[in-house]
Amino acid sequence: MLFGASACGGAADAVPASHAATSHDQSTVISTDGGAVRGTLTASARLFQGIPYAAPPTGRLRWASPRRAAPWSGIRNATKPGNRCAQAKGLIDKASKTEDCLYLNVTTPRHSSARKLPVMVWIHGNGFINGAGSLYDAQRLANTGNVIVVSPNYRLGIFGFLAHPALDRGAARQLSGNFGLEDQQAALRWVQRNASAFGGDRANVTIFGESAGGTSVCSHLAAPGSAGLFQKAILQSGECTGEKWSPGPPTWFPLPRAEREKHGLDVASKLGCPDIRTAAACLRGKRAKKLAKWSDNGLGSGPTTGGGVLPLSPQKAFATGHFNRVPVIEGTTRDEHHLFTAAIEAATGKQTTEAGYRAEIHTLFKPADAARILARYPSDHFHSAGEALSTVVTDWAWACPVLDRNRALAAHVPLYAYEFSDENAPWFTTLKKPNFPTGAFHGGELQYLFNDEQLPGPATAAQRRLSDQMMRYWSQFAHTGNPNGPRSPQWSPFQASEHVQSLAPNAIGSANLPQEHQCAFWASIGN
Repeated sequence: MLFGASACGGAADAVPASHAATSHDQSTVISTDGGAVRGTLTASARLFQGIPYAAPPTGRLRWASPRRAAPWSGIRNATKPGNRCAQAKGLIDKASKTEDCLYLNVTTPRHSSARKLPVMVWIHGNGFINGAGSLYDAQRLANTGNVIVVSPNYRLGIFGFLAHPALDRGAARQLSGNFGLEDQQAALRWVQRNASAFGGDRANVTIFGESAGGTSVCSHLAAPGSAGLFQKAILQSGECTGEKWSPGPPTWFPLPRAEREKHGLDVASKLGCPDIRTAAACLRGKRAKKLAKWSDNGLGSGPTTGGGVLPLSPQKAFATGHFNRVPVIEGTTRDEHHLFTAAIEAATGKQTTEAGYRAEIHTLFKPADAARILARYPSDHFHSAGEALSTVVTDWAWACPVLDRNRALAAHVPLYAYEFSDENAPWFTTLKKPNFPTGAFHGGELQYLFNDEQLPGPATAAQRRLSDQMMRYWSQFAHTGNPNGPRSPQWSPFQASEHVQSLAPNAIGSANLPQEHQCAFWASIGN
């Protein structure tokens, strides 16, 4: 999702060995490859929070590839989340200036299992500029699905995705621009080393993420260095392909190195570091608070393609079959862009008008195409001009591009496609509702998988049943690579019919995605 919530607490400290847990809570003390940690036992799960998986990326390690965390002696307190990565204040986000943030959380079922459990590694979203793994409480998912959930932080914004020639090689083992993705890879390697200590199976790892987290998952499918670190993948509302639909609105889209470097050089110059020969030292001398303000400037933050971590763009990797071939679940929400229109209106204090709607369409499209779109999506067919604009962008930039990606992936791997369709998904507690129905908005499904700090959670019995079913689908997929299991409505693999599984209260079943979002019409736009 594009928006975060509250800041996390500080890094946990080691405690003397004499404070070791007593026999009745010994299950909360785990020996990792860095040292022992003590977590928390709840009614349904064991929680281990704030475990360092990499060294603090500070000083000379700012814009460096992640290094192994230093080991500790005694038993480290793992009962609070680690620091949230440095980020500027957002619409509903608190700022953080802490770069010492490469911590992860582990949630397991309360009771141990005789067999090793699947591990699900959650990569949080929020546009690569905000967020933290600890915002997503996975106790219900771990307990319901009998899985282990790991949720890392990773460097964000300018700290995680600045592409600049002065930062290539050296402390960066590869080219710059993807330090946040390298952090995620480091977390996955930590899972390989430590999964068994928590009862997990290192050979059965599923990566899953939403929004920027979904883009991250998409990137790991294309990244050679991620091969073997996971066996399954779930992409939720991830923007990572769809070049023929561009220019698209998301700034977290993987972009070519030349484009990212041009932006990086411009940012460095504006920060007072224009000389490429001294830029690295100059940038490392800037205060984190000042740097964080540049994380979402113009081009925004996101992966860099072409050399380094991502030699090929996900678009090209999927089209040519040169990617990490694992079973995939992929989907979107039915009303993705409703959130972004609502957020813009809340930030500006202005509702979208008919004139504003028409002007925006003419900004995004050529005159002839704009006229066709306005005729196809007249504002008087919607509750407001804001809803009309949201529907246009949802169909054009979200639903139809994912259909193309489904086709490309399904040619090589088992693919299960979905659309989250709860038109009454509960809205944010901290964001003003717009003057149109919010529908199945971007990120609306997260509260059905986690106790999400940003969202209130399912409100009705039918929504709670949908939540249970989604957790069964996701965890069954983690166990077997197929979401189908006992007590679950049949979910067919994506095939020539191009239908997807609609996830709605009391209405789980097949849906015609291309018809619902008018993809035949959108295929004719710009051609």
